Amino acid sequence: MEHEKIGFVGLGLIGGSIAKAVRRYYPEWEIAAFDKNRETLALAVQEGTIHTACSSIDDNFRDCSYIFLCTPVAYNTAYLSQLKDLAGKDCILTDVGSVKTSIHEEVTALGMDEIFIGGHPMAGSEKSGFINAKAHLIENAYYILTPSSKVKEEKVEAYKNFIASLKALPVVLDYREHDFITGTISHLPHIIAATLVNFVRDTDTKDELMKALAAGGFKDITRIASSSPVMWQQICLKNRDNISRILGHYIDALEKAKASVDTGNEDKLYSLFESSRDYRDSMPNTSAGPIKKQFALYCDIIDEAGGIATIATILASNNINIKNIGIVHNREFEEGVLRIEFYQEAACTKAATLLQKYRYIVYEV
Repeated sequence: MEHEKIGFVGLGLIGGSIAKAVRRYYPEWEIAAFDKNRETLALAVQEGTIHTACSSIDDNFRDCSYIFLCTPVAYNTAYLSQLKDLAGKDCILTDVGSVKTSIHEEVTALGMDEIFIGGHPMAGSEKSGFINAKAHLIENAYYILTPSSKVKEEKVEAYKNFIASLKALPVVLDYREHDFITGTISHLPHIIAATLVNFVRDTDTKDELMKALAAGGFKDITRIASSSPVMWQQICLKNRDNISRILGHYIDALEKAKASVDTGNEDKLYSLFESSRDYRDSMPNTSAGPIKKQFALYCDIIDEAGGIATIATILASNNINIKNIGIVHNREFEEGVLRIEFYQEAACTKAATLLQKYRYIVYEV
């Protein structure tokens, strides 16, 4: 891949981050981009991220090796028809949406199956826009690929290799399986967090004692309720069949929990909390305890030899004990690349101050 051309439709947080990653690892490649926000395009040109700022989806997108659709889910499908006559047979057309069925169906309807490979980087932030884009946002993050049925295997392999070259971790899934999985582990938690926060708001005391006391575990498990309302509105609409079915099963699980409480069934209540604790503790980079305050911070680091060791040495030399440390692969809900957990809050606070002194970018939970 000596010299290629890449097109971006949308330069928000994800699109901008991928564009910056391409610029870092393939500085000689040509990048053309369209975004409705002219200030975004101007900034991208000024920073040297892109070469060509497009006022529309035009001939600048011809002869691209890759075209990334990086707008909200509903808009991605709308832009497909504009790209049909611009994306050549050797192009790989992809998107970054967290719902896949709708865009795959539109691709099939337009007869673009042979060039489309859906994509979904498991990375992100509550912050949005190109101004918050980072070249290393997808580094060491899972990047799910959902090839259309008519895409040749060599295209899939080429795209996997390209994504891996940007330091992400490609995983191939059927698009229907993707929507069910993300519906369960991503979309459902956002709905739960939002409804839980609203439930507390609606049932709070007149002097808002619940709000005042809602710290620790409550804030930990509802942090994702701060995400973009527009984005999650669209996700729920586009993945509604899966989400509705998943919500039904979850409501059944809540009914069983309620029945155990109503009947005072000690064994079932114990099993509920024991099994959830054991399963959660088996997940990587999580702390023990189902709903407890986590003394953790997130830190941006570049993937290079000794990067984690350097941070660990800095903390150890200042007598700060680390409970757990590791790369966060699924960063839809987290901002930093590296997650560091501590035993005490004081140690976490001290570590944050110390790492910032060494010019690390730190995000505290």
